[in-house]
Amino acid sequence: MNYSISKNDKPHAVCIPFPAQGHVIPMLHLAKLLHHRGFHITFVHTEYNHRRILRSRGPDSFDHLLDFQFKTIPDGLPYSDANSTQDIPALCESITKNCLTPLCDLISQLNLNASTSIAIPQVSCVVSDVGMFFSVLAANQFKIPYALFFTASACAYLGFSQYPKLMKQGLVPLKDASYLTNGYLEKTVEWTKGMENIRLRDLPSFLRTTNPNDIILNFVIQFLKRCKEASAIVLNTYDVLEEDVLETLSSFNPLLCTIGPLHMMVKQIEDEKVRAIGSNLWAEESECIDWLNSNEPNSVVYVNFGSITVMTSEQLIEFAWGLANSNKPFLWIIRPDLVVEDSAILPAEFVTQTKERSMLSSWCCQEQVLNHPSVGGFLTHSGWNSTIESICAGVPMISWPFFADQQTNCRYCCTEWGIGMEIDNNVKRNEIEEFVRELMDGEKGKKMKEKVIDLKNKAEEVYKPGGCAWKQLDKLIDEVLLPKMS
Repeated sequence: MNYSISKNDKPHAVCIPFPAQGHVIPMLHLAKLLHHRGFHITFVHTEYNHRRILRSRGPDSFDHLLDFQFKTIPDGLPYSDANSTQDIPALCESITKNCLTPLCDLISQLNLNASTSIAIPQVSCVVSDVGMFFSVLAANQFKIPYALFFTASACAYLGFSQYPKLMKQGLVPLKDASYLTNGYLEKTVEWTKGMENIRLRDLPSFLRTTNPNDIILNFVIQFLKRCKEASAIVLNTYDVLEEDVLETLSSFNPLLCTIGPLHMMVKQIEDEKVRAIGSNLWAEESECIDWLNSNEPNSVVYVNFGSITVMTSEQLIEFAWGLANSNKPFLWIIRPDLVVEDSAILPAEFVTQTKERSMLSSWCCQEQVLNHPSVGGFLTHSGWNSTIESICAGVPMISWPFFADQQTNCRYCCTEWGIGMEIDNNVKRNEIEEFVRELMDGEKGKKMKEKVIDLKNKAEEVYKPGGCAWKQLDKLIDEVLLPKMS
């Protein structure tokens, strides 16, 4: 369906991502699709991330379109001029306590502006990350509809949804710290179709706490409550990929809208200015593509652990020598804050030994890299954006999950979909070398490649013009975001 809306009736969506890179990216994709369907968009960053984008993308980063504007609210944390991810527990606690009033003030100001300008319509709906669940109260205060966006996988959402049951059964929180290492997390939990025989260690990692008052554990419980009340939950996935999980979720949730893969839908937007709006919190280094151009097809291992994962200097060195000893070309993204409380310094001998077949960079355009013909495998933390982008590029994975939903995504990649291999958290260079060789040259690697290509082809059917993903987007608009528009 293509909407033809007069200026007076033009809907206005306020889109609010959780202020972390992996959440901002898919929310911006969804905002672009709503704009494509005729919405005026106000995209709300925290002041901290607004400054980071200005530093990474330049002073004109937010100078785009009159009907696609960017606004800010404070996150409630002390001012910081750093260029790294904020402390996640502190951020969760702060936004829960401090962001509702600024958001309400912003909506009031937007509506005041609308009363004096024919170019700006009244705010008509809110589309919020589940992590910004306070926005539900704002939407209710202004008596406008809202939808919640869960930016991770459906299997992760199902995993999170079991937290209250696990707590009631006494399985969570853990009795003491020994339960992290004594085999307890290998315990199999059987409860529902779509997630049979899964281990505690495969569920989203926030259950790995001994504190019943753990900030993030209770943050999860709060957003789950809001999800049950929401008119719709948006998921960046497609039905064929997570069919059994989605069937289970639909039995105890409001309207589920599987609108994805979002990044592939955005590529079909004709407006180049909208497509070009960026959200990377680090500056992208274009030299990565130039280097990839010099390599043979399917020869390069791409290594990126995302925007939040951190490791010790010892783990960094083990990864480095594992890659070096594999003798495969590699592109490795090493953020300045990748190593815990230290600089990410690699051994001089490693740099010398691999300089003819490696590229080290601080950040890149991941979509472009994964779709480059020279990339044959992806060593990843299994964040959902990375996972869905890798599937759509037809690239098999080696997974080293760090936290949150990554363990669940890893489990499904490796066990359910057969497109990945998991590395033990205790990184050893010989294991890295073995996995890289298998990924690029082994029989298992070839089978993984075949399976991920099959999933890629199925995704293409979904996001092509007129496909299921577009129908799901229109369902969200028709049934939730525009119920009072006429």
